[in-house]
Amino acid sequence: MMETEPLFGRLRLYDILRYQETEALKRAIESFDGNRLLNTPVSDLVDYFVNELQIVPIQVLKDQISVEQKEINIDVSQDQGRLIIDRSAPFHVKGSQIIYYVPYHGDKNLLYALPSHSSSLRPRAKVTDTELQFVIESLHQDGPLIKAEFEGQLRNLQEYLEWSRQEIEPFNSQLPAIVQQAVEARRQKLLGDKGMVEGLGYPLRKREGAPNTYAVPVARKKIITLLTAKNEPYKPEPALEMAQYEQILSIISNMVMVMERSPQAFHNMKEEDLRQHFLVQLNGQYEGQATGETFNYQGKTDILIRVNDKNIFIAECKFWKGEKVFLETLDQLLFRLMWIDLQ
Repeated sequence: MMETEPLFGRLRLYDILRYQETEALKRAIESFDGNRLLNTPVSDLVDYFVNELQIVPIQVLKDQISVEQKEINIDVSQDQGRLIIDRSAPFHVKGSQIIYYVPYHGDKNLLYALPSHSSSLRPRAKVTDTELQFVIESLHQDGPLIKAEFEGQLRNLQEYLEWSRQEIEPFNSQLPAIVQQAVEARRQKLLGDKGMVEGLGYPLRKREGAPNTYAVPVARKKIITLLTAKNEPYKPEPALEMAQYEQILSIISNMVMVMERSPQAFHNMKEEDLRQHFLVQLNGQYEGQATGETFNYQGKTDILIRVNDKNIFIAECKFWKGEKVFLETLDQLLFRLMWIDLQ
């Protein structure tokens, strides 16, 4: 006799969903390499963790159901309609065992999880990783009656699966926002740790096997970069510190003051000529990396600082022609930026 078991009774679906939302999510994000997490776009991380944590409802493949019949011995010792002298011992007669094989997709653990809504009648089946096996034993050769009994069990199964789906789908729809919040929290924690280390006042002890630290070579004035690193080959992302940013603006502002105090010297200059004066002052204070020029004119991007082929400061030079042109210039500048320039 094939052993079957009642479904939707060992666990609570609610508990599974809450575990995925809290403990499983926490473990997944905290075990993820910190440098890799900081180096990966948040949207990619969200997609990855959602794919790992979302729950796919069980789907029954009704068009692939098959059936098998076997002859078996059926114990009828407790059948009160039969004249049996000793009911304490088995009394077998020949009968049929009909097995309906119902393939499904999904995590079989969901078949043991009781949804919040349920009924007193629960389906019974033998569960494998790919199919459910419904067993019916009969002493009669009544095919339509056996089919009706199976289809009743199948409807009962699908009813429970629908109740499960009604809980799972809202959980999956909310998961991206929950994951993003958790990812952002760990990113802030990792960045806070890096900031704390920088304020300790002493060089950080180098771990054995760790990649070499990255810094912009010292030249005239050093551009300080805040960088990430990961344990596999990659280019760290530099960022301009606020103090350096303010200093660059100060140099530009001072050049503007020179122009205002000596208007005749600059009166007939075009926009490109005036820009060169800003670049001269900036290059007098800073020297770049890679090509040896931090501030350079490429295309229609007027002033830019590059570190390791990454843009960390971008500016546009325009004559003032009113608020409308100013706003158009902002749109023009933002249109030319790559997504990485906006991080």
